[in-house]
Amino acid sequence: MAIIDTLIGTAGQWVTTSNPKATLLQPLDWLKKTGSYAAVNRLIGLAIPFAPRNGFSVEEMRPGYVRAKIKLKGNKNHFGSLYAGAYFLVAEIPGGVMALFDLGAAYTPILKEMTLEFLLPANSDVTVEFALPPEAVAAILADADATGRAKFTLEGILRDEKGNHVATSLAQYRVRKKGFQAQA
Repeated sequence: MAIIDTLIGTAGQWVTTSNPKATLLQPLDWLKKTGSYAAVNRLIGLAIPFAPRNGFSVEEMRPGYVRAKIKLKGNKNHFGSLYAGAYFLVAEIPGGVMALFDLGAAYTPILKEMTLEFLLPANSDVTVEFALPPEAVAAILADADATGRAKFTLEGILRDEKGNHVATSLAQYRVRKKGFQAQA
């Protein structure tokens, strides 16, 4: 576990110190950005092999923010649009990713409940964005440090490639602090 915790911390540092707008015109910045996202997606694939097999990837991360994508290819349902399970996959994993990278490897994220409201069929890849303001992250950390656990809610807007709002997710997460011992 210590190796994974170190990898998560290192990948998190790479991501947070990389320039998300870097292009090939800034080759070193571009390599750092693309390398850090490759590392994050590889870690996700090691933890949840189902995710990369189904076309899931983190597209952008920074403190308190994550954007992820699921590909339509390989995830079509019986009438050619995105399968419901693929919506769930792209809406669920980013909450754990945020918890690991914003809170740190000392905290274990757990999904407690999730609902999806389907608005339109998606006939393309779908992206979702999540954000937690710094005050919310600080409150989660304070609660988990004091009690060994904390809860938070993430709402995601899922969009197709044309920008259409195709679904909304609402997820209830809990985090547990590893090794927490209540003070007597």
